[in-house]
Amino acid sequence: MAIPDEEKPLIRVKNEPLDEIPIPAAAVPPRPRARRVPGWVRMVLKLVLLVGVWAVVSRNVKQNVDAMVEMQGPRWIAGAFSESDSPLGRHPRRRNVLFGKKAEQKFLTVPNAESAIAASRQYATKPHMAGTPGDFDTAKDFLKLLQKELGVSVPSSLPLYSAGTPESRNATLGITKLNAPTAWIDTYYPVMNTPLDHSLEILGEDGTPVWTAALEEVADDTDPEAGKYYDAVTTWHGLSKGGSAKGKLVYANYGRKEDYDELVAKGVDLNGTIVITRYGGIFRGLKVKGAQERGAVACLIYSDLRDDGTVTPENGYAPYPHGPARNPNSVQRGSTQFLSIYPGDPTTPGYPSYENSTRTDGTNIPSIPSLPLSWANAQVLLKEIQEGGQNRTISLVNNVDDRVIPIWNTMGVIPGHIKDEVVVVGNHRDAWVMGASDPSSGTASIHEVVRGLGELLRNGWTPLRTIVIASWDAEEYGLIGSTEWGEDFADWINDHVVAYINLDSSVSGSKFRPLATPSLAHFVRSIAEEIEHPTKPGKTLWDARHDNGVLTGKHIDAESLAAYEASEVEAAGDSTGVGLLGSGSDFTVFVQRTGVASNNIGFSSTLQDPVYHYHSVFDSERWMEMYGDPGFGRHVAIAKHLGLQVVRLADSIVLPINTTHHAYELEHYLNKVEAIASTTSLDVDFSGLRSAIRSLQKASAKLDHEKTKAEKKFRKLLRRLAWRHTVRRNLRRAACRLKKLLGKECAPPHHGRDDAAPHAEKAFECSSMTNGKSGLLPFQPRIGRAPAWAREHHARDGDEDGSGAMEDTVGKHFKRHSFPMKKFRKAAKRVRAVNQKLKAFERGFIHEDGIKDREWYRNLDVAPGKWLGYGATTFPALTEAFTIEKNATMAQYEAKRLQELIEKLAHEIKV
Repeated sequence: MAIPDEEKPLIRVKNEPLDEIPIPAAAVPPRPRARRVPGWVRMVLKLVLLVGVWAVVSRNVKQNVDAMVEMQGPRWIAGAFSESDSPLGRHPRRRNVLFGKKAEQKFLTVPNAESAIAASRQYATKPHMAGTPGDFDTAKDFLKLLQKELGVSVPSSLPLYSAGTPESRNATLGITKLNAPTAWIDTYYPVMNTPLDHSLEILGEDGTPVWTAALEEVADDTDPEAGKYYDAVTTWHGLSKGGSAKGKLVYANYGRKEDYDELVAKGVDLNGTIVITRYGGIFRGLKVKGAQERGAVACLIYSDLRDDGTVTPENGYAPYPHGPARNPNSVQRGSTQFLSIYPGDPTTPGYPSYENSTRTDGTNIPSIPSLPLSWANAQVLLKEIQEGGQNRTISLVNNVDDRVIPIWNTMGVIPGHIKDEVVVVGNHRDAWVMGASDPSSGTASIHEVVRGLGELLRNGWTPLRTIVIASWDAEEYGLIGSTEWGEDFADWINDHVVAYINLDSSVSGSKFRPLATPSLAHFVRSIAEEIEHPTKPGKTLWDARHDNGVLTGKHIDAESLAAYEASEVEAAGDSTGVGLLGSGSDFTVFVQRTGVASNNIGFSSTLQDPVYHYHSVFDSERWMEMYGDPGFGRHVAIAKHLGLQVVRLADSIVLPINTTHHAYELEHYLNKVEAIASTTSLDVDFSGLRSAIRSLQKASAKLDHEKTKAEKKFRKLLRRLAWRHTVRRNLRRAACRLKKLLGKECAPPHHGRDDAAPHAEKAFECSSMTNGKSGLLPFQPRIGRAPAWAREHHARDGDEDGSGAMEDTVGKHFKRHSFPMKKFRKAAKRVRAVNQKLKAFERGFIHEDGIKDREWYRNLDVAPGKWLGYGATTFPALTEAFTIEKNATMAQYEAKRLQELIEKLAHEIKV
């Protein structure tokens, strides 16, 4: 019987006969075969994938390396440049060490107008002439600032050292051995003078006075400080000759050499006369010198409204304190030292003024008396010699007290990792009266710089190079504080100081005016291009070089305008737009005596700015806040520029000194001399000098190549160090994770010297170990050789990974085998060698014999003009052989002397 369908087996038994024909299966079409991707396409896709993965990994590694360089680079750099044999990474461990751009950005957050105004009010609301109790108070005020901001331990007694004593000598000579910030005050003892009594009269035919000048400035309580202190410092000339004189009056315009020569050419006999000149053009002491050398018996110098540009009553501007024009009773005090002969204490030329120093008769001070005058008094005198004037006899009295007067330089130090390379920044502190602009605007800006540096220190920053901060005294008398220190420590400066940054007045007007040795011109400009303009959004500090005041007017004196425009052309400097340093401020001893790359910045007054009452009681806080710099934006801009200079000079691997720019400027200087020579009949051969200059240019270009290669190599090794540390850190972390997966403990990451420090044996003092100061040095005892050796070895090597997280064995292996530490230190030595040549460049223009008739000035590249005082003369000895001596033999001698100096310099910087 047939089996029902539902009972048929699902699987047919083998060999079972079929009793029906099976239903054929539906036909399934064959699956199309996929097209094979060409091999080259697969290769490209793999390559793209590989490149993508590599890019992601590389970016990640680069970010990690960048982070490692930023975090630990300063420690490694410091270790590489360190003279000691201690390994890298011995500095306190911080995960975010400030260095480079991070330090700069942090610094720029600190200077602010509110703080600058407070500092200005602290210093500029009371008289502080050099050598007075008020001056000493400001010295102590600045010392307190340094102690507070730099974290200096305040000693039980005031650190006040007499110059020349072991304490004073060791304070400076020991700077290169310091490990912590410090500050002190040095006292020098120059001969200066103070006023006793003075008078100025017109005498009648019988010799009795018919007019007596009111010589003191007149002020009221509209300006509270001026009203209070108008007679605190009488109107007089510092270092002027004491005595009396009588004579007829002769007007000598600005009192320049050409003004006196013109009078002589006209047949005017100056013997026995009293010369009256107006301020401007040249340094005031040289006006007196010119009168003295032509037989005058006294000199009067007055402030002329014609030199105030458009800001005059004639153009509708009210006099200060009721408007921006000159107060007609204002008087410009100031020194009459012959600055271009030599600065500093007149009685100790070339050596420091200690309390017991041997004194000489000063040859840089006048032998005839002088007085400064207001415009109000000058008008009366000028009427005497105008056409129709009576030209009566003038009687002058200027009694002074010449004596040794102590002055005080306040000094602070931030030790760097490279202890024997030092950056010095300085500003003078003394004023003729209150000096809201000169110098207290500079002091307020320096105050902000010190606060900024203090903030960096509190955030773990240590500069690569040592920084010295100086608050100089007695600059107004003749650059005395800085000059005496420079003469006192000339060898130390020559050995260690790589750059000097000067700040005199930060603000007296609207125009930014940078000055520098040419080797720092690009450096000064580049920073100014980064700082925002203090009053014009979208512009930079560098743009402020073209600023002028906004107080316009129809009436302006043509001669004054011509003189101003000529000075502007001279101040424009070289192709960078940075002017040259002559003299007139505290950079002088560094540039002219030792040959240190230097600069000076600040805002100066223009012919359309509110009139700046230079060295007057009206240089007051009220004037500054109302007219000089409302809001103090310029004070802050200068502080930021100055601070960035300090940080970059201190932290740069290769010093930012551009020797090639300076070398090419020398050829321009020679072109100027040749142009002068072409106007004379003197025949001088300059071919040897020009050849020497071109040799120096070639040597400098090679030095540029070497410094680029040296820094590139050093940075490459630095990144290689960071890469290896990053890899080893990641391997250590991976190993730690693996141990945890296997149930094993992972060693804690921080087990080096930092963690052990709280439990370390207490240091004790051994009386046989002295440091020359406190007399005792801390000493760590050993308790058994093996444990002590292990601990010390662990402290040396355990933190070599740069993050404090690497095991000792890995650290030791890294130090000894995995990274070419010798190459890193060798690269640092190569950089150091380059920096020594860069430092030596400015030294190369110093000639021991100096310049004829003013041998204190030793720089044959640039010096204050003999009849300028402030302004710079390039190739001064050679130039003046034509312009003053008019002597071909001397000119040829000076050309040869300069040639030999430049040839020697080219050899010295040769690589």
